[in-house]
Parts: sequence; C-alpha cells; structure tokens
Amino acid sequence: MSLVIGDPAPDFSLPHRPGHPPVSLSALRGRKVVLLFVPLAFSTVCTRELCAVRDDFDAYRDLDAEVLGISVDSPFALQAWAELQGIAFPLLSDFNRTTSRAYGALYDDYFGLQGVSKRAAFVVDREGRVAFAEVLEDSGNLPDLAAIRSILAQLP
Repeated sequence: MSLVIGDPAPDFSLPHRPGHPPVSLSALRGRKVVLLFVPLAFSTVCTRELCAVRDDFDAYRDLDAEVLGISVDSPFALQAWAELQGIAFPLLSDFNRTTSRAYGALYDDYFGLQGVSKRAAFVVDREGRVAFAEVLEDSGNLPDLAAIRSILAQLP
C-alpha cells in the first residue's frame, strides 16, 4: 500500500526507550511530524542520514516539527545507537513491522533479510494527514531532507 499526499497518516504506538511509555502519532496531533524510516541501526547510510538530521535539528525545531526515527531494530539497539551518535530525537522500534507495513515502507527481501524497513520519509501535518511521502527502493539513497524542510515551512 502506498500513501499519497492528503491520506490520513496511519496511527501507531511504538516503544521508544526501555522503561519509557510508547510514542503514538495520535498523541502528536496538532504538531507537524517528520517520520524517518531507516533499514538498520548502526549501518553506514542510516547513521549518515540520522546524523544529518541531528546536525540540522534546530532547523526542524524552528519549523515546529517533531522528528521520529523508525526502524525494525529492538528498542535496546536503538537506544545504544542514539547514545553513540548523540541523537536526541526519539528512535522508535517497529520490531513487529506493523508501522513500516502500514506506511508501505517494508522490504520483502533486503539482502536476504525479510521484513526490514525501507528508507522512507513522511511529513504529517497538524491534522494528521500526509503532506510529504518518499519511499526509496535503493537504501543507499537519502531522502530529500531539503524538500522535507521546505514542506514543513509551507505548513501552517
């Protein structure tokens, strides 16, 4: 299933850090939200992507946007990765793959692994609708972060 601009963004409730309550999209209604799906923690391209967002995080904050990373890795691995890279925004575990599937961002086969998130980016507006959608088949490419910031700037 592919999400397109204007579609309602599928809600989710995903674990963040062990011992912390899960993060749900519905709890962020009224905020602009950036969802960044990445294949695997600690991998080179995924680290480059999330560190690029980390390094420009003030721009997202200035645009009144919440940023959430999503991966099929465990919350424990994501916590370790966030701590190692100094990533302050939540990295959510879609270990059961339900959110990646709902967003059309799940590989059937990723180098012999089944059920790995595709590299994808979505912007969800304050009303909970998709305002930007980019699902990349080639995991070596990064989402268009400049386009994401541009869309965020245009949203009320």
